[in-house]
Amino acid sequence: MEKIYSTSKTKCKLVKAQPQTIDFLLNYSKSLKVINAKGIQFESNLN
Repeated sequence: MEKIYSTSKTKCKLVKAQPQTIDFLLNYSKSLKVINAKGIQFESNLN
């Protein structure tokens, strides 16, 4: 079990997001509304 977890983790590379991607995700999360009614979950995207 020790041999599995003792390998080096340097193979992972961080990726930088573009400002357009961050803006899109922030705007989408601001416009997303989730409504719970009688055990049913409704998601609406307010454009």
